[in-house]
Amino acid sequence: MASQVPHARHPEPWLLDESGTYGPHGSHGPGPSGPFGPPGERPAPGGPDSRITLSQSTGASRPARGRHRVRRQRVGRGPSAVLGVAAAAAVGAGGIMSSQAVRADTGAAAEERSIADAAVDRLADLTGAAADEQTAPADGVTAVTTAGEEVADSGQSQTGETTDTAFTDVTDPGELLRARLLAQADQQRADAEEAAKQQAEREAEIEAARIAAERAEAERRAQEEAERREREEAERRAREEAERRAREEAERLANLTVVPTSNYAITSTYGQAGSMWSSGYHTGLDMAAPIGTAVVSAAAGTITSAGWSGAYGYRIVVTHADGTETWYCHLSSIVQASGEVAAGDLIGRVGATGNVSGAHLHLEVRTASGSHVDPLAWLRNRGANV
Repeated sequence: MASQVPHARHPEPWLLDESGTYGPHGSHGPGPSGPFGPPGERPAPGGPDSRITLSQSTGASRPARGRHRVRRQRVGRGPSAVLGVAAAAAVGAGGIMSSQAVRADTGAAAEERSIADAAVDRLADLTGAAADEQTAPADGVTAVTTAGEEVADSGQSQTGETTDTAFTDVTDPGELLRARLLAQADQQRADAEEAAKQQAEREAEIEAARIAAERAEAERRAQEEAERREREEAERRAREEAERRAREEAERLANLTVVPTSNYAITSTYGQAGSMWSSGYHTGLDMAAPIGTAVVSAAAGTITSAGWSGAYGYRIVVTHADGTETWYCHLSSIVQASGEVAAGDLIGRVGATGNVSGAHLHLEVRTASGSHVDPLAWLRNRGANV
């Protein structure tokens, strides 16, 4: 029994002859005449011949051009292609994400998520498209029963078994691959986030170390500056203290009055009357001491005269700041004949030169106006312990 099945690529009807070969009507010559009329016409239901001829809606038939095979449904190639594309997508996405996993910033992590999600979505689309292609009937092909009913080809086999099991076998690996890709993307996102976190921690540690170093350097500089200022302040205070002490010492020395000799005995005082003095009275203070005993300046001043002075013998005159003069007479030698002197500076030695009766120091004190002053009172008034 032969039946006509339209081919999706050829509009003319096809016949299935007794040998099981499909071909267009007329490829083997005209078929046997029957009650169905010319080819392309459908007999009335219930006719003696169950062969049905299908044609396009135009009803026109054209001569045969040769033998053709009916397009076979490629059940296994769709999922294989899907799995191949999925594997390529997985490898490509994994390679891209692996090469970019070292990025630590948030933008790199977002880019990796977008690439992984796009790969997963593409895999899902390919898997769904393959499933739709397997479950959908072939374009322009219908199955016709012997009873004349047209039934859509749902992919069932002659035994009535569906291909759900095959689709399940194909879909499950895709789902596993999809889940694996999702897990890989999640892991890579987690790795990227962890790397970004560690990088942020390292940067924070570096920044903290830098801030600590800057703080330590600032503290060190501040400490050095404080120490420098403290040293300068101490030096300034020391200088001021030294200057103050020098001034005080200078003032003390300027005002200091000392006994002009040592190992002495007072033999004559100021104003004592006697024929031994030309004025009829003693104008100074006699301090008897061995020849060669040191004679010092009673107070600070300047030596204005030094040498032989008649009845006074060898004499040194020291003029003080207020104009007062002290005379040191009857010296055996002159040690300093000029220059500045301070109280206690050695200027000569005790002798017995001039108008004397024995070795002694004759000390006279005269004011700036030239009048005589009691030397003993002058010494005591200035603090000398006579």
